Amino acid sequence: MLTKPDPDALGFLLTDVSRLLRGELERRIVATGLELTPAEARTLLHAAHGEASRQTVIAERMGVDPMTLSGNLDRLEARGLIRREPDPRDRRAKIVRVTDAAEPVLNEIMRVSVEMRSDMTASFSTEELAQFRAGLKRIQRALLDMRQDCGKGASA
Repeated sequence: MLTKPDPDALGFLLTDVSRLLRGELERRIVATGLELTPAEARTLLHAAHGEASRQTVIAERMGVDPMTLSGNLDRLEARGLIRREPDPRDRRAKIVRVTDAAEPVLNEIMRVSVEMRSDMTASFSTEELAQFRAGLKRIQRALLDMRQDCGKGASA
């Protein structure tokens, strides 16, 4: 007899919540009138995540193919929201920097994100939300540790 997956299993719940969260954020981004696709908005957010990042790092962080990311970056660069520069350590690689022109766009995306986060966690107490975040961070750390352990075994 075939065993059916439990729809309340942690993996299914995390995947479904992620899908719903992404869909709602995309809907709200489109409603802002920023004239960015949801993928471009996500790309801009990830590019702004640090001082400057290699394209490959941004693609990995987003979980997208580097060629997909390249198209998003092309459009953001054409709008003057990012610029790409050769990496001084590896001229073949490109470093992505967010421009000053991106600041009002990022501020609007962040406003929408904060509003959505507030809406989706309204039924949580401050303590419940802190515990939930702490639990997610522990899962994240465990998964990152598993990835590192797997890499060590492959090179041995």
